[in-house]
Amino acid sequence: MPELPDVVVYVEALQSRIAGQVLERIRLASPFLVRSVSPPIREAEGKEVRGLRRIGKRIVVELADDLFLVLHLMIAGRLKWLDRGGRVPGKIGLAAFDFTSGTLALTEASTKKRASLHLVRGEAALQGFDRGGIEPLGATLPDFRAALQRENRTLKRALTDPTILSGIGNAYSDEILHRARLSPSKRTRQLTPGESADLHAACQGVLVEWTDRLRRERGEGFPQKVTAFREGMAVHGRFGKPCPVCAGKVQRIAHAENEANYCPRCQTRGRLLADRALSRLLGEDWPRTLEELEAGVKRRRSEGDEPG
Repeated sequence: MPELPDVVVYVEALQSRIAGQVLERIRLASPFLVRSVSPPIREAEGKEVRGLRRIGKRIVVELADDLFLVLHLMIAGRLKWLDRGGRVPGKIGLAAFDFTSGTLALTEASTKKRASLHLVRGEAALQGFDRGGIEPLGATLPDFRAALQRENRTLKRALTDPTILSGIGNAYSDEILHRARLSPSKRTRQLTPGESADLHAACQGVLVEWTDRLRRERGEGFPQKVTAFREGMAVHGRFGKPCPVCAGKVQRIAHAENEANYCPRCQTRGRLLADRALSRLLGEDWPRTLEELEAGVKRRRSEGDEPG
C-alpha cells in the first residue's frame, strides 16, 4: 500500500501537472470505484483544480465550487500520467481523469477491487476522512509519546493505526522499528523515555529520508515504480536476507494479510517472535532464538532432510 512517502511524492507530481487545470472528463471503467452518491461524480467535470493535499494515505484533489475528490489507492492502486485522452489500461484500469494538461489513469493490479473514489462538498465533509492520527513528521516528542500510549498496543500495531499516527503502514513501520532497535511486539506502555525518544527520531528520520529518496528517483517525471518492497530497505521484504547492521537473518511474523519483518539481533535480543500458525504447528520444536533456528536447520540437513 502506498504510504506517506509515496503519497507525498504522488501529490507533488500531480501538483505540477494539474493544479490550475480543468478536469474535463472522468471515464470510469469499474462500477465499484466510486463510493459516494451525493454530489454525483459528474459534478466534478468542468471544474478547475484549486490544489492538492494528503489526508493520511488518501490523495485529495480540491476543485472549484468547494468540491473535493478523495482517492484511496489501498494496497494495489497506482497512478499513471498519460498523454491527454490516453486509453484506460486494459484489465487493471479503473478510471481515467482527463485534464487540459493530460490524463491521469488509475489502475489496480488485484482481483479485490479496494481502491475508492469519493466526491464530497465542503471542508466539514472532507474532514470525515481524517482518522484522527497525528502527523508523524510534525509531531513533537511529547505529542508522539502521548498518542502512542493512549492505548497499550504492540508497537507494530500502534505505528500502523491511523487513529494514532497518520500515513504509516506495513513497510515503513518495519523500517522505523529496525532503526529504533525495538521489537514489533513490545507494548507502547512499556516504552522507557529513552525508547520513546529513539522511536520518535526513527519515525521522522525514516519518513524524511525515504520521501527525499523517492523525490530524487522521480526527478521531473511521474512516479513509476510505487512499491512496498524497495532496494535499500533494511528489513521489510527481506525475510531470510542479512540485516545490513549485524548480518543476522531477517525474520518475519505473519497475520492475515499483514506481516512484521525484524532483525532478532538488533531488535529482540536474539529472541524469535512466535508466529501463531507456525509455533502452534511445531509446538516444542519451535525455535526460541536465531541460534536455535540456525542450529535446527543445520541439524535437519545433516540428517538428510530437504531444507524448507
